Amino acid sequence: MSARAARAAALAYLVAHNVLTLATADASGLWAAAVFYASDGFDLIFLSAGHTRPARQIAANPAVAGTIQADYADWESIKGIQLAGRATLLAGTARNAAIDLYLAKFPFVARSPQLAPAVQRVNWYRLSPDTLY
Repeated sequence: MSARAARAAALAYLVAHNVLTLATADASGLWAAAVFYASDGFDLIFLSAGHTRPARQIAANPAVAGTIQADYADWESIKGIQLAGRATLLAGTARNAAIDLYLAKFPFVARSPQLAPAVQRVNWYRLSPDTLY
């Protein structure tokens, strides 16, 4: 597969999937959590309440890693993306743009009486990968 074809396939895979297993770390240790994401090219937009372990660990150490894959019954069929990079807490217009991107992918959030108000209270992040496999 050419580099151009591989890039296109990876971008399409990101768009077609919804859940990132996000790995974070700080002095207290390692953690992994599943988060819904929206993709902006290879960057991933996700949210986390500020009191959660992933949010606290990102504040202490923005280096993160993750995987995106479907659930497979046959290990020889496994396909997915592994990545590492930095998570950045978003504010201002970048935060608003991230929310818009996320709600475009997950419109049920905006329609939910419980979730819609929470969108404004949670932290929003951009994961910018420097390694993607």
